[in-house]
Amino acid sequence: MRRRSFIKRTLWGAVGTSVLTGLYTWQVEPFWLEFVERKMPVSNLPNQLIGKTLMQISDIHVGNRFDYNYIIESFEKAQKYAPDFVVYTGDYISYENEEQFEQLQEVLQHVVKGRLGTVGILGNHDYGKGWAQQEVADKITSQLEKASITLLRNQQKEVSGLNFIGLDDYWGLNFSPEKVMKTYKSTRANIVLCHNPDVCDLDVWHGYRGWILAGHTHGGQCKPPFLTPPMLPVKNKKYTAGEITLKGERKLYINRALGHLWQVRFNVRPEITIFELEKG
Repeated sequence: MRRRSFIKRTLWGAVGTSVLTGLYTWQVEPFWLEFVERKMPVSNLPNQLIGKTLMQISDIHVGNRFDYNYIIESFEKAQKYAPDFVVYTGDYISYENEEQFEQLQEVLQHVVKGRLGTVGILGNHDYGKGWAQQEVADKITSQLEKASITLLRNQQKEVSGLNFIGLDDYWGLNFSPEKVMKTYKSTRANIVLCHNPDVCDLDVWHGYRGWILAGHTHGGQCKPPFLTPPMLPVKNKKYTAGEITLKGERKLYINRALGHLWQVRFNVRPEITIFELEKG
């Protein structure tokens, strides 16, 4: 009887643990936002920008796969940090139909903007189904521009002393990094925005040295302790999340995403990153 009772208690314990873990990964961690604060040494940084902050927000994925009021609440929390610069690194919606444009418009009423400047790039989901709908990308670009987010599509723009280089999405219809990487000036304080970190392994950089801010991976969303996440949408599986030193004096930072493809996270909390600028 004691053996039977032990087995029963063990089974019930396992069931209870599974239920609690499932609830945690579904209802708790997907909305347990972390503000990650890091230093960002930048070559050629103007003296007046030392100590200023740059906030990275990535992969908000507005749509029907989770309650996007969480994104609005997160934006309201982020605004309290009063960042000097804000960059958005793609995937603003999870596109199903034109309803997502209305949902995005609602979210953009609460958008976080930098006191000195706000720029962004597109991600693969911003190209609609199969990453092949130009009209979806153009509509999102228009919405973001009207919300005072400057969209860079293989373009560069100097904003209050920082030169932002924005690459269009690797999987989208307009990926042409050579248009901008051939013309950037190494004497400026440059920061590259690139949604998919796999681009870091392509021969498109023309001697670029400095920071590359990316998203796309969501950190895998679910990560077993001490192991690589089992599902990563990149060819190079070392590109999970966080800071990675690359060849050629490049530094990559992969944001874990604010939103989700699906409402499930384990050991990969959603993230907004706040960098403090300093001389490189």
